[in-house]
This record gives sequence, C-alpha cells and structure tokens, in this order.
Amino acid sequence: MKKSYVRYDTLVDYNKILDSYRLVVKNTEHKDKIFKYNLFLASNLITIYNDLKDYKYHHSKYNIFLIKDPKYRIIMSENLKDKIINQMVSEYILKPALEPRLIDSNVATRKNMGSKHGFNLCKKYISKLKRENKDIYVLKFDIKKYFYNIDQDILLSKLEKIFVDKRIISLLKDIIYSSNMSYVNNEIDIIIKKELNKDLSTYHVNELKRVPRYNYHKGLAIGNVTSQILAIFYLNRIDHLIKEKLKCKYYIRYMDDGIIFDYDKDKLKYIRNVIEKELAKEKLELNNKTNIYKLNTGFTFIGYRFVLKDNKLIIRINNKVKTRIKRKIKYLSIYDKDKLVIVKASYYGYMIKSSTNYLQYKLDIKAK
Repeated sequence: MKKSYVRYDTLVDYNKILDSYRLVVKNTEHKDKIFKYNLFLASNLITIYNDLKDYKYHHSKYNIFLIKDPKYRIIMSENLKDKIINQMVSEYILKPALEPRLIDSNVATRKNMGSKHGFNLCKKYISKLKRENKDIYVLKFDIKKYFYNIDQDILLSKLEKIFVDKRIISLLKDIIYSSNMSYVNNEIDIIIKKELNKDLSTYHVNELKRVPRYNYHKGLAIGNVTSQILAIFYLNRIDHLIKEKLKCKYYIRYMDDGIIFDYDKDKLKYIRNVIEKELAKEKLELNNKTNIYKLNTGFTFIGYRFVLKDNKLIIRINNKVKTRIKRKIKYLSIYDKDKLVIVKASYYGYMIKSSTNYLQYKLDIKAK
C-alpha cells in the first residue's frame, strides 16, 4: 500500500488554525458559544497552536443530546476547540491521504459528490442497463448500526499502514478513542430515561429503546467531521474488492447503504455472500433490510424510490421522507414562517428530480 508522507507539522500553522476556525464558525448554529469564544479569540487560537506544537492536545468531553427528526439519534457535539482541531485534521491530514484511495462511486459527504452524485449515478446505471431490455436486479445492502460498530482498532491498523508520521497516528487515536469514556453511555442513559418519562406513543417508546450505546473500542462519535471521512474510508478495501475483483461495474455506496445492479440474480446472491464474509473480517454485519429486488418492483436509495415500468424509469420520494417533509412544513408554518420560505425552496430542489408535481402543489412548494 502506498504510504502518505503528510506530516503532523502541517497542523502547527496559525493561518490554518484561523482558516479552520472561520469555517467552523460558519457552520456552527450555537451563536452564544461563538460569542463567548470570540471574547478571547486570539488567546484561544494561540492555545490550540501551542497544544499542537507541544503535543499536549487531548479531546475534551462531548455535549451529548438527542435529536428526533427524522428519527431518534444521539449527537455528540464538540466544544469549539475540538471542532477546530477536527476540522484541521480532516482538511490537512485525512482528506489528502485518504480521498485518492477511494473509489468514485463511494459518494457520501465528499466534495462535488454526496447524495446528488449518488442519485445521478443511479439514473445513469439504470439507463445503461435498460437498453438491453432484460430483467434488471439490484442488490441493496445495509450495514447494521454502522457508526456504532466500526472497530476502532481495525480502523487504526488501516491508518497505520498509510501514515508514516507516528505523531499523526497518536492524534488520530486520541480522537477515535474519545467515544470510549464511561460518561458517554451514562449521559445517553440519562437522556433516554428523561425522554421516556414524557407522554409518548408506543412507536416512539420502542424507537427510543433501540437507540444504541457505545461498546468499548467500537464506533465513531456521531457529529465529528473526522468521523465522516473515517467512516467512508473504513470499507474502502471492500469497495475495491466489489469493483475490481467481483467486477461490479454498477456499484454505488452511500456510507452504510450500497447498491449493485446486474442482470444475473444468482450472481448478486453470490456477491451478497462474499460481502457478508468480508464484512465479518471488519467486525460488521448486514442488517435485515438487505435484499435483492427486481427493478420493475422498485427499491429505495438515498431517499428516492426507483421503479422501472415498461422500460421507463419512474422516480418517487420514499414515504418516510415524504412524511418528514410534511411534518417539517407544518411545524414551520406555525412557528417560523421566515425559515419556511428557505426550507420550501430547498425541498423544491429536492423534489424536481422525481415525479412529485402533485405533492409540490399540495404542499405549496412549486416554484412560482
């Protein structure tokens, strides 16, 4: 494996710290936190510089909270110092070393890719395959609680094969191991217990009880910038195996969701078995959503439902996303009409890719 000679010293640069601070502030909604940090901005940034220069940086405690839309999820929010250092590590260490190793159809959270690129690839592959006028099958695989089950030690062993500078490994280890502290699960338990004391439906009670906890040396903190790129990199070996050894031309992965198109259903069954065995080596497993579908019965991917009817591709919004959109618009129409205008414009951009004219009209989000 080709080594990366990016150096730890690239982080010990005040201008890079300042640039990262500006980017973090731009993407941070907690304005009170920013105001307090800015009161002693120069001192705070110099502290980051000195901590990195003297190898004294250690990740702080997370602010852990629960979000409920689209489903119950735990978010682990960092303080501004940790956010800035995570941003730097992602931008100046991880992306230069890891991005070139990723396949083009591994699309999640990458610049000029994301769900839009995944959507376009999906349309492109189906358009190519339907020309043969044969039955098209899709293997859709989903990994069980992916972020919580990534093995930290396997991940670090992958990174050790890439980075020559051991100081980088030491810093990455500190960030990756930050979810191992006992307070993390204790606080999650307290948050869940408090939420369960509310008057909730049986559905929401069951959803809350399914919120995972962190096992020791397992999982990545949900909310970290570094967690995103480490998560898309973790399965890079399997991505290359699928594309290069199994010769799957029509493959897309969006984080823990993958799809593979083929005319041969038996071949897809074989590929599923191979993926299952390879995931076991990474201490991961497929969940019960994994299945092989015939394209004329449809499948869902990145929030859309794709169906081939009479050799014509029909794209709809999946029902869960539709429900979430309706709920969000209803809430904002009551509590935040200014934000509603922005959100409707965003939803319009999302919906025009699919057959949703009636829904756009019904929700009054069609461009005037």
